[in-house]
Amino acid sequence: MRSTIIAVVFGVALAIAGAVFYGVAGDMLGPSGGGRTVSGVSSDTIVFGQTAALDGPVAALGRGMKTGIEAAFNEANAAGGVKGHKLSLVSVDDGYEPMRASALARQLIYRDRVFAMIGPVGTPTSVAVQTVASDAQVPLIGAFTGADVLRDPDNANVINLRASYFQETAAMVDHLITDLGINRIAVFYQNDAFGQAGLTGVKHALDQRQIAIAAEGAYERNTVDVKSALAAIQKAAPQAVIMIGAYKPCAEFIKAARAAKFDPVFLNISFVGGDALANALGPEGAGVVVTQVVPFPKDTRIRVVKDYQAALKQITPNAAPDFVSLEGYMVGRLVIAAIGKIDGPITRTALLDAVKKTETFDLGGIHLQFGAGKNQGSDEVFLTVIQPDGTLQAVDRLAKTSG
Repeated sequence: MRSTIIAVVFGVALAIAGAVFYGVAGDMLGPSGGGRTVSGVSSDTIVFGQTAALDGPVAALGRGMKTGIEAAFNEANAAGGVKGHKLSLVSVDDGYEPMRASALARQLIYRDRVFAMIGPVGTPTSVAVQTVASDAQVPLIGAFTGADVLRDPDNANVINLRASYFQETAAMVDHLITDLGINRIAVFYQNDAFGQAGLTGVKHALDQRQIAIAAEGAYERNTVDVKSALAAIQKAAPQAVIMIGAYKPCAEFIKAARAAKFDPVFLNISFVGGDALANALGPEGAGVVVTQVVPFPKDTRIRVVKDYQAALKQITPNAAPDFVSLEGYMVGRLVIAAIGKIDGPITRTALLDAVKKTETFDLGGIHLQFGAGKNQGSDEVFLTVIQPDGTLQAVDRLAKTSG
């Protein structure tokens, strides 16, 4: 216990020290410092920055987003770049801790002088990055989170690709009620801004139908301590459990529940990482539902998916296509398309204007729509179910065998 407290205190002190240091650096290097501009644009390169969990309980998500963005950038660079510039990504490990993400965002913006932040992973960390990016007037594009706080139109520097958690949880509730006739729904969630965002989404969807949540249970971020949450939820005997969490604790919950002969329908939000969850669950994963915000990564009938598979193979020949790296690839493709629309010098303002003024981007069979007061490109939510062999299958509706 004592060592844990010391580690936390040390981490807080380190983050504060980093924030102070880079705050000073920012005063020296920032847009108002001696006429120098932190643009990240040289004569032949545009540099982007990413903070994400590259190690720990959600590492598969951070690594997946990084791989997808790199696949898109490599594809563009191999074709000669964008407007005569090659695209480069600097990724750093924030450990899925917001204070660390904040300090690292300052480092990327003020020391490494990146053009824009791209693909942060998780709600608390993305919000931390957004605060820094907003202060520096730096674009933040394609965060791997559906939190509503980043969809506020007042966040003029934020561009989102994916549907919101409100839209995902509304789809879950709708399918449970319409497809399966289920109305006793519990929520298992991560006890932070991410979990609260999902919990609020479920409550809102149920309130629309005058239904109360059957039970709630929470766990702490970067842990797999789910025992008390399972006890609270199991006691209420719900027919379904909507899960707002990372893949390791969600897998731990499902395994423990099934070992206790408690087997409702389990539904996971996209942040869980469907493939990572399936791998963590093994044979216990059959029937588990995962909502997705990008199309099925093996459906090559969709041109962007076919392009993604080819681009992925170029940088990691043995990598299996998955939802997370596909999302990263689509974020990269959006940035590439937006830069291509810039008429004149490549600036941060020009990038944001290109997205908002273009309004509709066709990434190859998938259309993203932006505009005044709308900084989220896609509203689509897809359903997938883990099969007995551990693969994910796309479905249009839930069947009774899903739970």
